[in-house]
Amino acid sequence: MVQTDCFGQAATLPMAVGIDNWNATQMAFLAHGASTPDHLAATLADDPDFALAHAVKGMFLLLLGRRELVETAQSAYAAARLSDQNRPVSSRERVFIAALGAWLDGYPSKSVALFDALLAERPEDVLAMKLSHALRFVLGDAQGMRQSIESVMHAYGPDHPGRGYLMGCHAFAFEETGEYGRAAAAGSAALEISPDDAWGLHAVAHVYDMVASPEKGLRWLSGKESAWAHCNNFRYHVWWHKALMHLELGQTDVVLDLYDTLIRADHTDDYRDISNATSLLMRLELEGIDVGDRWDELAVTSQARTEDGSLIFADLHYLLALVGGRRADATATLVKRIAADGQRSGNEAEMRMANPGTAAAMGLEAFGEGDYGAAFSGLSKARRHMQLAGGSHAQRDVFERLTIDAGIRAGRTKEALAILEDRTARRAGRDDQFAKTRREMMGTLTAPLRVPAE
Repeated sequence: MVQTDCFGQAATLPMAVGIDNWNATQMAFLAHGASTPDHLAATLADDPDFALAHAVKGMFLLLLGRRELVETAQSAYAAARLSDQNRPVSSRERVFIAALGAWLDGYPSKSVALFDALLAERPEDVLAMKLSHALRFVLGDAQGMRQSIESVMHAYGPDHPGRGYLMGCHAFAFEETGEYGRAAAAGSAALEISPDDAWGLHAVAHVYDMVASPEKGLRWLSGKESAWAHCNNFRYHVWWHKALMHLELGQTDVVLDLYDTLIRADHTDDYRDISNATSLLMRLELEGIDVGDRWDELAVTSQARTEDGSLIFADLHYLLALVGGRRADATATLVKRIAADGQRSGNEAEMRMANPGTAAAMGLEAFGEGDYGAAFSGLSKARRHMQLAGGSHAQRDVFERLTIDAGIRAGRTKEALAILEDRTARRAGRDDQFAKTRREMMGTLTAPLRVPAE
């Protein structure tokens, strides 16, 4: 009743069922492959009583950050527990079931702790490693990502089939903790071992964003499209990185073309796709670029998500869409709901609604209304804890830009300059074009800049 998967881990599956589909599920997940759910469905079709597959399905659903999928994840949890009762599984597999349960209870940090304990015993468990990494990314725990990866690296020798993907995770952890040279080296090595490691490839793209080297970034991505063509919606995010590089070079026509043909070609309501689109349009608008009616479909889509509340990262990007699309009523509804969730502070999602969510949401609403003093107050207050919203430095930078611009427009240039200086320090001490133009603005500004509210 127990088989060994391609990573040497035991899986409670009957010998007659085979393990090929489960192996394919794990390999696709490591590569952010679009085929992951198909392989998982085939695995469960092979054996509806495979408890580990049910648990992983539940975690995959929760990673999508959608309120309506929680019930389906709960069903997966119930199925995993029932399967364990009917056909007891290993202690290792029970960790995945327990991690799903903790997450469903609203405490993903407890899920991380469970994976940490498992990895202390089984450092070579690549599935646990990748899920722990993904959870820490959602929680904004950059140091934890790095410590977790470095604690298991000794178990990934040249013959470990997950070595390349581990190195890709290490590259991203290096980048998020400011080790840009080591991140680029690790990401490049990851691609040499696992050419489909889109996560490692994108980690290096992050490096070139942080060190303001768009030309090098474009050279890095050029010719490597096969590393992300197979991906799920993560491929849109890699194209987003390419658009950021062109924006840094002032090539706004290219940026808008990438937006229309690749980044937002599919009008999905996945929060990750919404975050790509809204943060890119907001960056363009802050540079005075007319984005036409592109906000409209984002605003309509986001208006339907105002009651979600799964992730503050998602909610803040829905809010960007509503502010950009000038949906004042929906904006107010979402801000009010974030504040109400923050008042409860009953679980980790609600704690993040309280901090940094409520102040950030109020700041974004005020920015849309042209009240830049209030916008700066809210955004600068949230800024101290914005990493708790999750995501990456590059993704959160749109809020940093809005904070700085709100300060400039409110005439609070000294405070805005201090934030800009801190931003530059975290970006290897290099000013990008945003920083350079804002320094020029603050050097010449003699009165508060006011942009009329529309």
